[in-house]
Formats: sequence, C-alpha cells, structure tokens
Amino acid sequence: MALKPGERVLVVGCGPVGMVLTLALYQKGIPVTLLERADGPIDDQRAAAIQPSSLEMLADLGVVEEIHEKGLISPTFHYRDRMSGDLVAEFDFTQIADMTEFPYVIQYEQFKLVKTIIAEIGDTPDVEYRFSCEVTGLEQTADGVRLTFNNQDGEKEILTSSWVVGCDGFSSVIRQAADIEFVGFTYPEKFVKIGSDFDFQEAGIAYCIRNFFSDPDEWCNLFKVNGYGPPGIWRTVFPTRKDETDEECLSQEGIQGRLQKFFPKDGDYNIIYAGLYHVHQRVVETFHKGGVILAGDAAHVNNPIGGLGMNGGIHDAISLADKLVRVIGGEPEDLLDRYSRQRHKAQMDGVQATSIANKKLMEAKDPAVRNQQLDDVRRTAEDPQKARAYCLNAGLFTSLEKANAVT
Repeated sequence: MALKPGERVLVVGCGPVGMVLTLALYQKGIPVTLLERADGPIDDQRAAAIQPSSLEMLADLGVVEEIHEKGLISPTFHYRDRMSGDLVAEFDFTQIADMTEFPYVIQYEQFKLVKTIIAEIGDTPDVEYRFSCEVTGLEQTADGVRLTFNNQDGEKEILTSSWVVGCDGFSSVIRQAADIEFVGFTYPEKFVKIGSDFDFQEAGIAYCIRNFFSDPDEWCNLFKVNGYGPPGIWRTVFPTRKDETDEECLSQEGIQGRLQKFFPKDGDYNIIYAGLYHVHQRVVETFHKGGVILAGDAAHVNNPIGGLGMNGGIHDAISLADKLVRVIGGEPEDLLDRYSRQRHKAQMDGVQATSIANKKLMEAKDPAVRNQQLDDVRRTAEDPQKARAYCLNAGLFTSLEKANAVT
C-alpha cells in the first residue's frame, strides 16, 4: 500500500533497530516519524557486539567507518573452563575472511550506534523525531493505523499511517495493542551485569576481548567495550543464585564478592555500573499483522550469551526496509508476510537455537554432560572445517542464508 500524500511511516522506538530501519527507509526516499518515550536517545549499555554479517549491512548504510574508528575490533572469542582456568577453545573469524570484508566482531555499544545513525541522517525534514511521546494504543481502520500517544506536553495526540513499525522493545506497546502473541519462556534466574575499569589484560591474563566461562555453579561472560574513553570498561555477566535477593546481589558486598571470586585481587574493584535484568527466549507468532509490523526486541528476545540479540534486530530492520519500500512502491503486501516468515525462521533456527545452546554449555552441571560439551567445543575449534562452520553460525551468516531462502 502506497503512502498517502503527506503520510509517513511511523516507527516507534529510538533504539538501534528503530534507527537502522529509519536510516534505511530514509535512504530509499521514505519519510519517517519516529516516536520515543524517553526525552532523547537512551544511554543504553546492554548490547555491544556487532557481528560480521551486521557490519556488512551497516557498511551498506554508510556508517561502518565510525564504528571501526570508535569500536574495539575482536577477531577471536574464547570458551574457558572456569573450574580449571583452562582455555577450552578459541574461534577466529579470520577463518571466514574469504567471504566477508569484516572477519571480526566490533564491540560498539548500542547507544553509540544510535548516535552514529542520528548523525548520519542529519537535519532533514524527511525524518521527524518525537521524543517524550508515550504510545497508549492503536486501532487498525480502513484508513490506516491510528496511533494514540501522549505528546511531550502530556496532551493526547493521534497520528495515522498506512504502516506502523514497533521497535519498542520487550514490553512493546505496539505488539500488545495489536494482540500479537509472544511465544516462549522466561528463565527463573536473573542476570547481573557489572562494569569495571579494571583491565584484565593488563593484569597479565591472556583473555581476549570476548570470553565465555563455563562453570556448573556460576558461569560468567567477560568482554570489553571502550565505554566513555580510556581505559575502557570490562563487563561481566553472571546468573543470580536462588538464595539471594536483588538487594543482596546489587550490594557492594555482593558485587565485590562475585568479582573477587572470579578474579581475586588486592583491594576492591572500581564499579562503573551494575544492574539486574530478567532474561527471556521468546518470538512473536507473526511479525506482521495488517498495517502493524514488528522488529527487534518487540518481536524476539534471547539470552545475551554470544552477542546475538541486537544483530537479529539489525537483520530485521534491513529485511523490512527492503520489503516495505517495495510494497509502498506498489508491489504486493504479501512481501511483508514473507518478511515475517523469513525473520521467524532466522530467529528459531539461528538466534534462539544458538543462544539457548550457548547457555546450556555455560551452565551444565552433570560432570559427564559438561565434559562432553566442552570436549565437543574443543574438537570443533581444532577442526578447520567445523571451526569455519561454527564462525559462520556465530556471525549469523548461516541463519541469514536459510532465512533468505524462505519464499
């Protein structure tokens, strides 16, 4: 369906997925109004890993140069046995350098990606930002989708468009208002995220920038980002224990206890931030319903082990922009159903399956199962063909290829 005169695509959510979609539509001549509940771009520290397949897409949008300049390039990632301290496996993306210009992950926090894209769009009447606007509902009518929200002055306002895209995260108002089921489960434990400026590499440990530690009692992820400048921030992610409260977990004693158990050192760690969050594995039953379309965390969520969630959302945005532009140009709306089928498959066969497997590897408690899993990863890394396939899957090339084959 073509846009009516003066009409714009309405994108809800100013996170990385909403901004990638907005930039892609803008570059193809489609005007956008973007609504965000916050009073400006959010300084969100959650996602940071940009996988090789996503770097290719961002290069096509013209924003990868700044990501290179300001991010941390990580060609390798490690699996380690926290109990023994041994390096179990090293995977190296240079094994797929023959098929991508970007054989590495770049650690570049999502709030920086948002700011990079806003700067790339610049000042143009074709992209309108509406901050401090809280969506309260929508109605699909014969004239399009009526979006109701409270504007920056607290007044009720209504915008109508043929197309509304929900990029508004896990608690998506758009998804709920469109009555789209979010299928899956929530893990019983929470995850605790801790950022410190202690430099593990300077301490003489042979860690790379991205590390995954298997431990039946308390697994851990450790990775580095540039943060707000030198010396950067090392982030750790741990599961919470059943016997601790949120207050205990986030107390100074709780935070220092976790870090000192992980890597004992003289004196306390300097903590930049710490937070708790629930973790889910969920995918919507459909990404498209009438004039409503979903992308990013509004459509799917997963545990963070492997750095896949934001990348799946970037893939959504690029796929959707291509198809939505074609539909607006007069091609059949069935293209949006194809978008839904493709991205659903990419999630189920790629991001969901891989992130669930990653978590099982980290937390396995049965000694026989744990040893077998670690041995399987070790053997995979030692076999060039298997290691290459592993990197293609970790970089989301495999799921992207399978999804794009869906008609």
